Amino acid sequence: MATQATAPRRISFLQTAITLQTLTIFLQAVSAGLLLTSSYGELLHSVGARVMYGASMLYLLAAVLAWKPGGGSLRTVWHASGFLVLASVQVVVGIAHVPSVHLPLGVLMFGLSVLALARR
Repeated sequence: MATQATAPRRISFLQTAITLQTLTIFLQAVSAGLLLTSSYGELLHSVGARVMYGASMLYLLAAVLAWKPGGGSLRTVWHASGFLVLASVQVVVGIAHVPSVHLPLGVLMFGLSVLALARR
């Protein structure tokens, strides 16, 4: 009986970007809780928003690099672009202090990010 050698699975730049994005969104939920209970929560949430937005831009860059030179699916680029739009809306409604949109959109973004991570 022949045995097959399995190559170690490499984690791609795209997987890393999606993981980072998912983690930053989760940390935003944590900092939102701190926002309600501590004096430094607002600073953490504000800094976290910038990091989350940067992670969303990194996800789009990784999707483009996986698609164009890597021969990946264009669908991933559309997903990442849509996510950057959601992140932009999230930042705007957060600055405008519209929690009735900001909180559910954050939950939706976390769920979509986990789903994108599970698909990789």
